[in-house]
Amino acid sequence: MHKTLGNTAMQWLLAAGAGMLSMGAPAAPATPVESGLPRHPWVVPPPDLQPTAHFTNLKDGDVVQSPFVVKFGLALRGLVPAGATVGNAGHHHLLVNRPLPLDFKKPLPFTDQYIHFGKGQMETALDLPAGTYTLNLLLADQGHIPYFVFSKPLRIRVERAPARRSVQEVLGARRVELLAPADGATVRDAFRVLFHASGFHVAHAAFQAAPAGHFQLTLERKGAKPEVIAFPGGHTESWLQPPPGDYRLTVQLLANRGGVVLATSTPVQVRAESSRGAESSRGAERLAIAGAGR
Repeated sequence: MHKTLGNTAMQWLLAAGAGMLSMGAPAAPATPVESGLPRHPWVVPPPDLQPTAHFTNLKDGDVVQSPFVVKFGLALRGLVPAGATVGNAGHHHLLVNRPLPLDFKKPLPFTDQYIHFGKGQMETALDLPAGTYTLNLLLADQGHIPYFVFSKPLRIRVERAPARRSVQEVLGARRVELLAPADGATVRDAFRVLFHASGFHVAHAAFQAAPAGHFQLTLERKGAKPEVIAFPGGHTESWLQPPPGDYRLTVQLLANRGGVVLATSTPVQVRAESSRGAESSRGAERLAIAGAGR
């Protein structure tokens, strides 16, 4: 994976290095190439170069108890609050039992089935009656006009919890987290890192209004200087391919105004391996076994 880069992937890397975002510029059409991503040798193109929205804590067919949390993910785009224009960044919209719009040139309505997250939120809690629901996640620009950046439809069944919980109890305390990879995981070649903020607003660093912030990821390994990768474009995930080794990953949310640390995640321990190295090890084992049998 990611050993040979095609033209599109090379474009992606060049655009990421250029950091081509300008405050106040009109939103460009959606393309597979996203600008403004960090320029770092460990940041690599994802397998799918098409920007998409997705749900990070739910999967199709899940059964949940109301109220429940819905967490939003976004690939190859950044977040910025409604009313602000920063390149192709946008804000989330959750559609409840509503299909994607037929006309992507009209602003989304404000109803209880078109829920707007115009402050840069990454989650919400839904308190729905028991039943079956279809959820769609859709990114839109400063004027709530949708981009062609959306999730696959998510079908869930909602049940009423035996013991009533408040929405605040379900959401929990304000915090930032690493949703992936899991603590103690072994990853091979390129892997996705998912950031999440609960109770905070995430935005491109050009958006200076308080209390918005952007993510910064730190990777530590024994005997080496920590690698710090900032995501000023409002991105909430990245694909990485570090050298093989054991790493301690921590994500922080930095205030766009002043740069103070708003929150720090619990560290995650990860072992990174290379397919090439693993294949070489297996080859050496086979040769040793063959030699012992002579």
